Amino acid sequence: MSLEVLDSATIVNFVEDEEAFNTSIRERFAHLDTNHDGLLSYTELSKDLQSLRVLETHFGIDIKTDPKELAHVYESLFEQFDHDSNGTVDLEEFKLETKRMMLAMANGMGFLPVQMVLEEGSLLKIAVEHESAKLIAA
Repeated sequence: MSLEVLDSATIVNFVEDEEAFNTSIRERFAHLDTNHDGLLSYTELSKDLQSLRVLETHFGIDIKTDPKELAHVYESLFEQFDHDSNGTVDLEEFKLETKRMMLAMANGMGFLPVQMVLEEGSLLKIAVEHESAKLIAA
């Protein structure tokens, strides 16, 4: 984990760089696809979704959450990815929904920079690294 500074432009620029974004998405998808069938099951994707800790924390402090409520939230998140409702998520669905979520984060973040603790290998961390590489190259 590392403390990083980013703003909405960091995320938007990464998502709009199709080569960099698509490469990261393919790598993340391949990492999650543990049985290598080209599809993500609920079990495969839920581990990544649960790492988001959507309801388990309040401003970084762990809180007790009803397991049934948590299961419902993660099932709903999976359904957001499963556009054709066939019970699995293919690479295109994963890419489209991840892009939509990242752009929503950027929209909510605004243009002022914020400090965030980011996990190594997370898409936000990759977006920061992408921005840094572009600045160094300029």
